[in-house]
Amino acid sequence: MNERAGSWLPKLQEVGERLAEEIVSARRPPATSGAPQPHELRASDADRERIAQVLQDAHADGRLTLDELEERLGVLYAARTLGELAGLTIDLLPAEEQPLNLDDRPVSAIFKKEQRGGRWVVPAELEVTAMFGTTKLDFRDAILQNRQIIINATLVFGGLEIHVPEGLEVIRVAKGKTVRLTKQPTEPGAPVVEVRTTNFAGEVKVKEPPRRKRRR
Repeated sequence: MNERAGSWLPKLQEVGERLAEEIVSARRPPATSGAPQPHELRASDADRERIAQVLQDAHADGRLTLDELEERLGVLYAARTLGELAGLTIDLLPAEEQPLNLDDRPVSAIFKKEQRGGRWVVPAELEVTAMFGTTKLDFRDAILQNRQIIINATLVFGGLEIHVPEGLEVIRVAKGKTVRLTKQPTEPGAPVVEVRTTNFAGEVKVKEPPRRKRRR
């Protein structure tokens, strides 16, 4: 046998990714023109400050001249959307370190680990696939496009790990049954993440913040 051990893994990943694309395409609903795209969402002052810090750090270590810094800060404080902000740091940091993540594509982990976190925009409906791999979604600093988020998760010997802040409820819907995965209480009308699973030996885990101690 001339093939080196482990050389089959990229081939399996490619097959798995193609299969995941077919699954997502088969159940993806028609696109609606009413929902704004992540880059069209309005920026907050907190988001502007995140970008400003990156720009100031880049000037401090010589990646931006003073003129470039002043030019970008001018664009920053005139910007209205997240897309305008994201473009200001794209040449300063690698993708995984960007202060804003506007990627709303499906998340797939085929024989590997994939994650999405930081300051990212969570679409109203997100496709997740984990085949012999693990996907991690961190909502602690995320921007929710809707108060009800639907995650269509296909898990084949794979796992989905969800990190949530206080006040965010997670429920799982499988085979007509609904199970609440978060243990801590939430207020009426709180945002909800609904995980709809199609799985074969798959697992969904939810990580919650520590319970606050009650004052006596």
